[in-house]
Amino acid sequence: MSVASLLPRHVAILLLLLLGSAFAGNHIAAKVALDHGTGLIITVIARSSSATLALGLLLLWQRQALHVPRRFLGWQLLLGALITTQCMLIYSSIARIPVALALLVANMYPILLALLTWLLGGHRPTRKTLTIMAIILAGLLLALDVPSLLSGATLDAGWMLGVACGLGTALVFAIGLWVTENKLSSLPGSVRSFCTISQTLVLLIALSPFGLLPGGASLPHNPQGWLALSIVCLLYTAGFVTLFVLAPRLNLSRNAPFLNIEPVASLLLGWIILQQTLNPTQLLGGAVVLSGIVLLAYQRTTRA
Repeated sequence: MSVASLLPRHVAILLLLLLGSAFAGNHIAAKVALDHGTGLIITVIARSSSATLALGLLLLWQRQALHVPRRFLGWQLLLGALITTQCMLIYSSIARIPVALALLVANMYPILLALLTWLLGGHRPTRKTLTIMAIILAGLLLALDVPSLLSGATLDAGWMLGVACGLGTALVFAIGLWVTENKLSSLPGSVRSFCTISQTLVLLIALSPFGLLPGGASLPHNPQGWLALSIVCLLYTAGFVTLFVLAPRLNLSRNAPFLNIEPVASLLLGWIILQQTLNPTQLLGGAVVLSGIVLLAYQRTTRA
């Protein structure tokens, strides 16, 4: 894409900040929906349904053919399964621990992606990259308030499961990114995006009767739950489709780090809407984690 067709950088940055905030709002609304009786699987099905419909209509309007060559089929099916798992894990995490903390843990994926790429024959992380990773991990220990836990604070089983789901989210998403970059990069983005989101929808509908998660397929119990579920669909679909449409004009190779506003926005929205707060040690750890992630992202985009 020519430089002339790119959006002005200040406009691109503003849009990315708004998109990151929209995704944060989606997670806050999901937490409200879950608190009002909405099943986890139903929440993800509703979100995936609205995004699949919107993206499908967009592709029809653009008259883009949806075809996955046979050599990509297995990897595309794997990607759909990974993203389905990632959706379930992140919602399981925000149901148990503060949303901002869940997103901080989930944002460990750049570290895991770098290590996975190295293990599978890619570039070895530089000494600078490894140093940044170590700083991020130290910040995560502070964000999780490990010093308090070591001093004798009681470990809650739900808290531990929430953190584990957040780490699982990061791992599964890192694998999905590796598959996308190394096995599906030649597949048009429109085809890959639609197939992935529609696979998520189909897989969740198929799994919903089995009761794999407590309350997984239950509907909202009250109007607040229905409103929150509607907001989940609206924010996720608007963010997903906007990013899909405008990605070629946002110069993501340079500006992608600004999407890391999501944990910050979730911290603010969680405080305002959910009365979720983190102590000073956790806030310091969160700041260290976000700073490190942004540095890693800038290193990655510079190499690209």
